[in-house]
Amino acid sequence: MNIATSMLAAGLMLAATIAPLPVIAQGLGGDGTAEGAGEGAGEPSIQIDPGDVTADSLISRNQNEQRDPNRGPVTNLPLPRYVSLKGSEGNARRGPSLSHRIDWVFRHAGMPLRVVAEFGHWRRVEDRDGAGGWVHYSLLSGVRTAVITADMVDLRARPDTNATVVARAEAGAIVRVHECNPDWCRVSGGGEKGWIMKDVMWGVDRQELRE
Repeated sequence: MNIATSMLAAGLMLAATIAPLPVIAQGLGGDGTAEGAGEGAGEPSIQIDPGDVTADSLISRNQNEQRDPNRGPVTNLPLPRYVSLKGSEGNARRGPSLSHRIDWVFRHAGMPLRVVAEFGHWRRVEDRDGAGGWVHYSLLSGVRTAVITADMVDLRARPDTNATVVARAEAGAIVRVHECNPDWCRVSGGGEKGWIMKDVMWGVDRQELRE
């Protein structure tokens, strides 16, 4: 008997279960032999469509003025901040250029990443385990996602521990983040929507509010 069937048999109201998705990036060998094979694989053409330019891609022309250390020197957006992987693969390099070796390859579209530094068209990102490197901005999206960090997390109809459970998410599931209050976020995934407490997911700051 599978998990969903056993829960229904026990009389629990289970509308749906969000399937787990691969989250962690796959590391490459430490000898650098994968560098040539990875060249361009996770940086598709690096030719920017002007219509695809977002706030995270704008280059500041005045590099001499005093800057807020909590904001990126390129975009003036907050650091750190969360983004997501746009495509199904993205190379994370040791430095902000194609000449640097690839340390990691992120392999799932939508996985949440945290931007911790900027240089030109490159963003230094890390996943929930702190693994990462420099990724070209064209591979990143401003769509907010989070990864579930506990098993069988309840999605509730309202941000209340007594509210009806509308679905459950398994550990490793990637969900899209919508609004957040001090303790809860409304998320969606697998065709379901509901509220999840912040302490069982990674991709949203504890104090972050979203409308």
